Amino acid sequence: MKFFKRTTSWSNAEFVVFKLAIASAYILIGAFFHHYIRLAWLPILVLFLISAVWTLILWIKKMKKKDSM
Repeated sequence: MKFFKRTTSWSNAEFVVFKLAIASAYILIGAFFHHYIRLAWLPILVLFLISAVWTLILWIKKMKKKDSM
């Protein structure tokens, strides 16, 4: 369980990507309950997937960088 004990630090600019992933997930969930947002589910899904993958890549790079120190 060493994976969950690792810590990283994030700059505000890097944290924006994570917030974007979370916000697009909320909108995507809301799309199932509201007619107007449901019309735009595909762009929101693409935005969520791109930002979530980007966040994971940044996180893994930071963890590898910290381990090499």
